[in-house]
Amino acid sequence: MPSIRFANVLMEITPRALSYPTMYYHTNQPVRVNPDTHEWFVEGAGTIDFTTYFNSLSTMKLLKYTRATGFHLHLEVKGNACTITQTKAYRLSSSPEIDPTVFAKVQASNKWQSIDLDLTVDENMVLAGFQIETTGAIVVRDAYYTLDIDGELTDIELSLSTTTFKKESYITKNIELVKKEILGSDNDIAKHFRMHVIDNGCTLPYKELSTDKVTISPNENVGGAGGFARGMIESMEQDVPATHVLLMDDDVEVSPESIMRTYNLLRIVKPEYSEAFVSGAMLNYEDVQDMKEDTGFIDPQIGICVAAKNPLQVTKFVDIVFNEVYDENLRVGDGRRYAAWWYCCIPMSVIKRNGMPLPVFVRYDDVEYGIRCNPTFMTMNGLCIWHSKFEIRYNAAVERYQSIRNGMIAQMTTGLAPSIDTFLRELHDQVDLELKKFNYTDAELALKGFEDFLKGPDFIKQPIVQEKFVQANQEKEKLVSFPELQQMADDMGLEGFDVSKLTRQEIDNDKPRSIQQRAFDFLTINGQRLLHSSIHGAKGTPGKRYALISSAGWIYPAGSIHGENIIIAIDWFNRRGTIRTKNLKQYNAVTKRYKRDLAYFKKNRERLSAEYKAASKELTSIQYWKQYLGMK
Repeated sequence: MPSIRFANVLMEITPRALSYPTMYYHTNQPVRVNPDTHEWFVEGAGTIDFTTYFNSLSTMKLLKYTRATGFHLHLEVKGNACTITQTKAYRLSSSPEIDPTVFAKVQASNKWQSIDLDLTVDENMVLAGFQIETTGAIVVRDAYYTLDIDGELTDIELSLSTTTFKKESYITKNIELVKKEILGSDNDIAKHFRMHVIDNGCTLPYKELSTDKVTISPNENVGGAGGFARGMIESMEQDVPATHVLLMDDDVEVSPESIMRTYNLLRIVKPEYSEAFVSGAMLNYEDVQDMKEDTGFIDPQIGICVAAKNPLQVTKFVDIVFNEVYDENLRVGDGRRYAAWWYCCIPMSVIKRNGMPLPVFVRYDDVEYGIRCNPTFMTMNGLCIWHSKFEIRYNAAVERYQSIRNGMIAQMTTGLAPSIDTFLRELHDQVDLELKKFNYTDAELALKGFEDFLKGPDFIKQPIVQEKFVQANQEKEKLVSFPELQQMADDMGLEGFDVSKLTRQEIDNDKPRSIQQRAFDFLTINGQRLLHSSIHGAKGTPGKRYALISSAGWIYPAGSIHGENIIIAIDWFNRRGTIRTKNLKQYNAVTKRYKRDLAYFKKNRERLSAEYKAASKELTSIQYWKQYLGMK
């Protein structure tokens, strides 16, 4: 019966591993790792447990997805006497459970001793792992899990496609990791792996970085959709065509082990999972243990992207068990699932059958594609990347212009929600929210996205789409440095504002509102439907009072801004901000524009729907994308 070395036991010395070692192991003794020999040292008598996010074996998922029939652990040990015992977890386990029937007693020795355990696994088990109890210092190396497989291993050619735009520090690091840990390894993946880096910024030294297995392709700035489309085509047409394409963001940190496990998983899947997407989880780059999402869905009521799972912390045993048994259907309901392209592996057969992404630059490209393909998904502990938190990199050009425009386009071509009215509500809510916070600039940006959607599919066929995104970046609300912000406040006579004394508590704080205040804000859009903003609760005069809030667009600190005429919006992470002033003329102009756009849409709704549906096949064809990208 064939077997496969499925997963290595990781003992990393990266900054994230040193800061959060419980992603890898739990111990009551100091542990250190030799980066050259990959040996790890337990310094004294104690226990070290590997039933963790990276180092347990996802037996329940492996039994579900794959043809695995047997599970084994191998490792080599020397030093003091120790006992190695299997651990396991069930759905409601609160801590690792010892299996006393599966163990190895190791005598003290200065020579390496090979240990092999045949793990006991049943259909109700969620995780299998192991624990080492030692009487003194020991050294361990070459620890890994192997699986027995029913049938032959599937031939896989895995291509990694990543799109980058002026993120040299991230992408060059990931290229070097791939070269060293994957292509430079003696694992089978090294012979069946290619990396395609689509350089939309044309800033990478492609001749220096490229090898026979790593291709750097300078490209026009056609956004993530264009970059990933090129990566798909290059993977399809490489010397040995890829069977699967792993799409991955550029501004991420990846563990090469996740890629190797993905490759191994693809080699042993059951026939019913042969065209499943592998969706890696997004962990926070700043708060390393926080898991944000592994798949998402479109909320059919409000038309926004929502994580299919609740937030988890992968340093917690109960969360890594919960992560494996979580039934997304209980939360997703009638919503439609997708996998984001920070780490998403797609079978080439699916790409050939369903076509390429829509040419929408960024935002909703991965959502639309996942929903259009409607695949089965595979997720698993240990398959992940680290990505900066969205809340600290808010960009109105994306969240207002791109989200509105592309959400509408995707709804017309593919049908993300039961009705486009869902996205019309989202447009209304975005405009309404920005108006309440006196951010007339970004309210107009949302309307601009809607208006570009109204131009029909002939508009997005053209490369002008990329220019529109650049223009949106130029037209969004401008935040200035803290010294400039202080000068603005001083010039306006805002008493008591001292940027050097700001705290997150002040910025993120909100205040309660009475029922009357809530009604006032709702009916008047925070006092802007009245002729005189000084009545019905408006406080103070311009130049004296102000509200202090976060600049992130999705924030609505209703109590803090109620009745105020001036708002100071702060991006504390990037140390920038701006000052907004209530302006009834601008408010009226935006609302008039919104009503006009909505009336145009209602009049042309059926025509637009027919045009987008008719154009979708062309827009997602390889022939179209090759012409769009200038490929031969």
